[in-house]
Amino acid sequence: MPRKGLKARKRKDGRWEVRPYLREPDGRYRRVSVFGKTAEEALRKARELVAQHEKGLLPTRDATTLATFAEKWLARKRATLAPKTFINYQREVGYLLTYLGHMRLQAIKPADVREALDRMAAQGLGPRAIRKALTHLRALFKEALALEIVHRDPTASIRLQAPTRRTAGRTLEPHEVAALLKALDAWPTWEVGTALRLCLAVGLRPGEALGLKWGDVDFEAGTLAVRRAWTNLKGRGVLTTPKTPSSLRTIPVPPKTLERLRARWGALVEAGVDPLDLREAWVFPSAKDPSQPLNPHSLAHALRKIVARLGLPPIRPHDLRHTYASLLLAEGAPPEVVAGRLGHARPSITLDIYRHLLAREKEAWTFDPEDLVAPNPQA
Repeated sequence: MPRKGLKARKRKDGRWEVRPYLREPDGRYRRVSVFGKTAEEALRKARELVAQHEKGLLPTRDATTLATFAEKWLARKRATLAPKTFINYQREVGYLLTYLGHMRLQAIKPADVREALDRMAAQGLGPRAIRKALTHLRALFKEALALEIVHRDPTASIRLQAPTRRTAGRTLEPHEVAALLKALDAWPTWEVGTALRLCLAVGLRPGEALGLKWGDVDFEAGTLAVRRAWTNLKGRGVLTTPKTPSSLRTIPVPPKTLERLRARWGALVEAGVDPLDLREAWVFPSAKDPSQPLNPHSLAHALRKIVARLGLPPIRPHDLRHTYASLLLAEGAPPEVVAGRLGHARPSITLDIYRHLLAREKEAWTFDPEDLVAPNPQA
């Protein structure tokens, strides 16, 4: 039977502790510890805890482990995530489950989370992977709070070092762009050369370029619509929706690139392909199986060969997209326009990635108040 009065005792570490009894639904009593910097603070916290428990505001004891809860959480997420994103979620959540998965959800404390993150770093995981894992853990406990399984979020007090500025890759120099365009036109496979050109001339992600159908190209308006992506998933090509809802977009195509697409369309129609059937065909089909787009790795593989022949520093397909955005900003395009072209979820993402470019542009804008008071030489 619990004692009626609450007493505070001072611990060796200097804190004060109060140990009230809480009555469980089965009639048994469970003793818990409440701490404070002073005896008064510990007693106040203990009384508040007992009052909340008596009003049924605290979760009852639950044996659910983090691993069990995470498995159900991931199952719900699967319905809303692209396959490749879901695999990333599984991997990132799995990092923490290695150290915390066996623990009861209610028993995990901030110190446990901090120790798990430190062990992940010691294992060699990078800051981004650790940050992603913590983000998912926060989401897990947010849902556990909403379901009243836990009464506090042990991740709330955990802080990670601020990430460094995001970068998207390197911007090609004008002579590199000129050499690359010439090499793409000369590439023996039209599909590969033109897909890479679209990454550079329109800012598409490689998967978005490969996911284009002829019906997505509007020759009259001079635009193309991004509706899907063809990406690699566990060694095979998979058709997915674009990365974010904002990635569903319509982009203007530069005249010379549009003309290359128009010429290809005309050649296919002249060869006997019905225009109605052609609208449903892939712009860049696989030679082995035209019912599918090119292999997702084909663009990176070809670009490595092209760059080696040209004697240029390494270039990734994504660097072509980065170059497109950098050149647009250098020409004075507003970040909001560039964000829309790239399919970024928010203009702030564009600003974060390309802030260094915008800073250089702003340096050219100067104002000298002395010009307002200087004598007019023509007066």
